[in-house]
Amino acid sequence: MSTPTLFRAIADLPLTIESVALRRRARDTSSGFERVSTTVRLRGDGELGRGEDVTYDALDHDALFATPERDPRTTADGVDFADAFAGEWTFREFSRRLDDVDLFPMGAPERKTGHAYRRWAVESAAMDLALRQSDTDLASILGREREPVTFAASTRLGDPPSADRVTAIADRVPGIGFKLDPTDDWTDEVVSALPTEQVRVLDLKGLYEGTDVDQEPDATFYEWVLESFPNAVIEDPAITDETRHVFEGQEHRVSWDYPITDIESVEALPWEPAWLNIKPSRFGTLEALSDTLEWARERDVRLYGGGQFELGVGRDQLHALASVCYPDGPNDVAPRAFNDPEVPDRLPATPLAPSAAPRGFEF
Repeated sequence: MSTPTLFRAIADLPLTIESVALRRRARDTSSGFERVSTTVRLRGDGELGRGEDVTYDALDHDALFATPERDPRTTADGVDFADAFAGEWTFREFSRRLDDVDLFPMGAPERKTGHAYRRWAVESAAMDLALRQSDTDLASILGREREPVTFAASTRLGDPPSADRVTAIADRVPGIGFKLDPTDDWTDEVVSALPTEQVRVLDLKGLYEGTDVDQEPDATFYEWVLESFPNAVIEDPAITDETRHVFEGQEHRVSWDYPITDIESVEALPWEPAWLNIKPSRFGTLEALSDTLEWARERDVRLYGGGQFELGVGRDQLHALASVCYPDGPNDVAPRAFNDPEVPDRLPATPLAPSAAPRGFEF
């Protein structure tokens, strides 16, 4: 018997929201920036549901608070969404309600992606709350087993590039896979110092524009990457007239991340994908995420999860989703310790074991 899709399993769950609170978090990261996120906390019927807003610009988070507070234990007075969210709903009704709610009441976000990121924070909090109010969890309502989650450590090599951080992690976690971001200042010497057989994914970041991590498309560079890492999945190349030939016969190694927001975005790719990186926050709504997961399942597209430097509950929710949908992929959802500026002496091993008795949207 087939199992229900993610959205259909959740859509008709009753949902009671009585109050809304927001909590700001901040933390330095291994990529050299301070990550700020906001936890959305929905309460109702004695239960708490949480989701994490991973909008990248601190100003978009600060606008929610009268006095931005860096202590995650404190809720600052600021924007109150209670009037828009409170009520008796089904999850489907609440999701439709959000179509008419301005989640950036203090002004448009710095980047358009912020709309989807904040929408996902609210929808994931609502899903967490609805599951808890029905005294169930994600795997149970889908009729699936929770599996241990394999993860890859994602890191950049610094400036100038060095294999030191990668080798430090590899020494602490034997057998771990890596997701790396090649740049045009990498050299043969840098690559030779890496545990290349453990590199699972290489993110070319060829589709970003106007960010600190943009990587201009270059056929020679792309060819060098493919040859240097013959067993790795290649993520987000820019397919142009100059680079298209590089991937002829290699399409099965290519994965897509940045442009993937719904089925339409997948169908707009240069070819039907063999791999997709699933970042729920890019989809915004549970329905768009669910539809894309089903599309991929029907076509045997291989999936793995991706993270956004989550600081709180968002990372655990990525583990929960991976455990029931793509537990064995090169999931870029390593525990938060892997994003510390300095590599900790002790790090969690892969795969991650599910908790004994989850509730809601918990791993």
